[in-house]
Amino acid sequence: MLNQENILVFGELLLRFSSSEDQFISKNHTVSLFPGGSEANVSASLGQWKIPCSYVSCVPDNALASNALQSLEELGVNTNKTLRQGNRLGLYFLLSANGLTSGEVVYDRKFSSFSDLRPGIIDWDKVLDGHTWFHWTALTPALNENMAAVCKEALVAARAKGLKISVDLNYRSRLWDYGKQPIEVMPELVAYCDVIMGNIWAANKMLGIPVDDSLNRETSVEDYKQHANASAKIVFEQFPQCKHIANTYRFMDNPKHNLFYGTYHTPNGNYISEVQETNDVIDRIGSGDAFMAGLIYGILSSTDGTEIIRMATSSGYNKLFVKGDFGNGNI
Repeated sequence: MLNQENILVFGELLLRFSSSEDQFISKNHTVSLFPGGSEANVSASLGQWKIPCSYVSCVPDNALASNALQSLEELGVNTNKTLRQGNRLGLYFLLSANGLTSGEVVYDRKFSSFSDLRPGIIDWDKVLDGHTWFHWTALTPALNENMAAVCKEALVAARAKGLKISVDLNYRSRLWDYGKQPIEVMPELVAYCDVIMGNIWAANKMLGIPVDDSLNRETSVEDYKQHANASAKIVFEQFPQCKHIANTYRFMDNPKHNLFYGTYHTPNGNYISEVQETNDVIDRIGSGDAFMAGLIYGILSSTDGTEIIRMATSSGYNKLFVKGDFGNGNI
């Protein structure tokens, strides 16, 4: 039975420009535009599953931003709490077709309405009122010191109001360029979290959890499971607020290939999904966000660890066959 938590998701609404060819700038001018951003992607899935969900961001007061927010509203997401101020939406450019080759990304997020937020601008006590779950990602404190402080402000308020808190430890090296490394910022923020999603490499980079440098594509599923169990054990010891950990494992051998599975951990048990594999990938962008949404859905609807990680992995895997950043709600 699904527990009807009311989830608030916080993050930057982005526009994605992606090429349908091998070259982004070409004589055919075939560039596609999609709304996206990790947190918006999570909201889109939750909305399609009819889970009460609000999305809070900061966007300029113009027609383009309204159009992007409308795409979330049409999927069942409440965007009324999003601030309208500043001058621009953040952008990112995917230089290959649907992330199927190199998947190189160029960000254009500096000085966006969202990245210009400062502590004190959002009344978190008011914004969080009526919600029972707060979701954020490591992408936000990666933007600048003020955004890290805004995250801290939100987390303090969410904990004071008794909300369950989840985080995705998604790491983008190109974003952490303001003189701070994740390990200097993230542990203090993650200490507020009940649910941590990422992988063993993100836990190492952001939380200092040891990882074996010899792990690679050839490492067996069973070995990765054992390393995930060991990593989770240390995370639970160092972050006692945390009660749920999930890891994604995604490998690609060619542009259309993806091998996808996940692990889920509680202080009392470790679980692993079946391995799912395809050679028919359409768009790999957003698959991790769909996994995160599926994890939330799983935790809300089941106490069976095997079922929880099945739902997360299935949601992430099914996103591989959907064009754009948003999934289609298949789980």
